[in-house]
Amino acid sequence: MAQHYFDSDPDAASRPSTADLVLPDLHLRLHTDRGIFSPDKIDLGTRVLLETVPAPPPEGRLLDLGCGYGPIALTLASRAPAATVLGVDVNSRAVGLARRNASGHGLDNARFALITPEGEAAEDDGPVLAGPFDAIWSNPPIRVGKDVLHTLLRVWLGRLSVEGVAHLVVQRHLGADSLQKWLDAQGFPAERVASRAGFRVLAVRRAGTDGDAALR
Repeated sequence: MAQHYFDSDPDAASRPSTADLVLPDLHLRLHTDRGIFSPDKIDLGTRVLLETVPAPPPEGRLLDLGCGYGPIALTLASRAPAATVLGVDVNSRAVGLARRNASGHGLDNARFALITPEGEAAEDDGPVLAGPFDAIWSNPPIRVGKDVLHTLLRVWLGRLSVEGVAHLVVQRHLGADSLQKWLDAQGFPAERVASRAGFRVLAVRRAGTDGDAALR
């Protein structure tokens, strides 16, 4: 059985392939492989996120948490060419593919870094990983379990800028509503801004920001 996509160094036999990301404003053919998340096609949750979120900030620092082979990060980089986009993942094979995909499509404003399951830098990118981030887009790794997921979200949502907003897509049957309640309790007020095909898209801010009142 292939290792889980959250493994740092998957031992699943390599079987290179491609997946097409087709959006109204973008068409990218992306290199994929075994041992990573959704290698055969763009995950439905990712597609729901990319088709429902508002435009990213045109400048600043933007983050894709759990980037996989790069569909979210490369969409951010394409839609906000003057911004700096960072994609992070624990899976070294995925990070390598994301870098290859960014280079292949000339998206020089996107870079990718390997992190530990605790959300810390696994490479010499500490200052870059520290943020702050003006937007976070993520299809987070729900299946890794609450403890790991909650650790990742605490670390990275804590790096939002004062005006920054995170958009997370979560399947309803995998705990989207309970995650929303947990985020509120942790000081990250969350609002459901879209619901489609069994997925929820949550907009999340840091408590005490100017946008906090808009989420209540």
